[in-house]
Amino acid sequence: MELQHCYKAHAQLSEQLVVEVAECRTSKALVQEKEELIRNLQYDISQAREENLQLKQDLYEKTQALDLLTSESQSLKLQHEEIRLKLKKAETENKDLIDRWMLEKMNTAEKLNEANSLYDELMQQLKVSSSEHIARQQVDGVVRQMEPGYADHVESAIPSSCRHTIHAHDGGCGSILFQHNSDMLISGGQDRTVKVWDTRSGTLSSTLHGCLGSVLDLAITHDNRSIIAASSSNNLYVWQTSSGRVQHTLTGHTDKVCAVDTSKVSSRNVVSAAYDHTMKVWDPVKGYCTSTIIFQSNCNALSYSMDGLTFCSGHVDGNLRIWDSRMGKAVSEVAAHSQAVTSICVSRSGNLVLTSGRDNFHNLFDLRTLEVCGTFKANGNRVASNWSRSCISADENFVAAGSADGFIYIWSRVKDNMLSVLEGHSSPVLSCSWNGMGNTLASADKNGNLCIWC
Repeated sequence: MELQHCYKAHAQLSEQLVVEVAECRTSKALVQEKEELIRNLQYDISQAREENLQLKQDLYEKTQALDLLTSESQSLKLQHEEIRLKLKKAETENKDLIDRWMLEKMNTAEKLNEANSLYDELMQQLKVSSSEHIARQQVDGVVRQMEPGYADHVESAIPSSCRHTIHAHDGGCGSILFQHNSDMLISGGQDRTVKVWDTRSGTLSSTLHGCLGSVLDLAITHDNRSIIAASSSNNLYVWQTSSGRVQHTLTGHTDKVCAVDTSKVSSRNVVSAAYDHTMKVWDPVKGYCTSTIIFQSNCNALSYSMDGLTFCSGHVDGNLRIWDSRMGKAVSEVAAHSQAVTSICVSRSGNLVLTSGRDNFHNLFDLRTLEVCGTFKANGNRVASNWSRSCISADENFVAAGSADGFIYIWSRVKDNMLSVLEGHSSPVLSCSWNGMGNTLASADKNGNLCIWC
């Protein structure tokens, strides 16, 4: 019995020993894991210390750089203050220079006014001489209706053949006009250039550069000394005809300038129209705007009357309006077309004005009464654009207009019938111009080509 108890106790002790051995092994493995964790932590601590040292070094370097930048910033502030003082001094000097320059311009203007007064006195003296009509022709190149020889001064011929075909501009030619009493033709195109051509030989005489947009319309002063271009760059450009240099860039419009004309009696009056609902009167000699007219309907075409005191405008609403250029007010108005007016051309005598519209009619008005004295239309004749220009011959007997079909239609003003159709363009004709001597007609198309007709 005791032996059984001993065996039983021995068995229990053996089981307990096995459990203790297992627990010992587990504890030993746990100790090994802890030791491995301690070694890893010691390694991490070592790495952290190294990183801490590196960060301290970086912090020191950044502090040094910050001190340097602070020093440079203070130096730049001092330099900025010096520059500001210099700028203020320069602005003061510039203001003084502008004041002196304006005073000089005023003195020059006074001298010019004195010269103009002397000129007017001389003209008054010439009026009592037998050479009055010759002197007046030298002044403005216009033979007036009351002067001897007016009726037979020019006699226009109906052109029948194309003398020259010229590729004048890349991208299209929207405006042409002749110099007064000359065979020299001026053209402007989308290539931002203005060119002067000898229509007798078909050769290029000169090219005017400086325009920053497409040339939409052209004008030339009564003495042929200055050429003015209306541009899609919202500006007007004034060149000297002789030197080809830009005299002025007239700024003030806020949209493309689509029409321009100059007074027939003075070089100091230019009128322009833009798609910003304004028309402006300029003094190109001084280079600034003298008055601005605001109107609800945009203007597509302009033309000064022969007296230089009024000008005509054709608008998108289809109306023809007459303006007093000195007062800036409309003096009369008439419904010229059922759609937008695209062209206005005042006759040489100043008694007639030719208008063209997107309704494909070309109407002739008596400028004194604004009554219609002629209407011209033909099957196939279609106005090509909002700025297509038609013209009336120097003797006022013929009307010429280009068409979208590439043809040029010519009507008789007296007989009120179509006389001829000229073929020579391969694209829509945008502009026509008769020279002041009545012997040459020029036309321009959308491909940039010119045709000289005789």
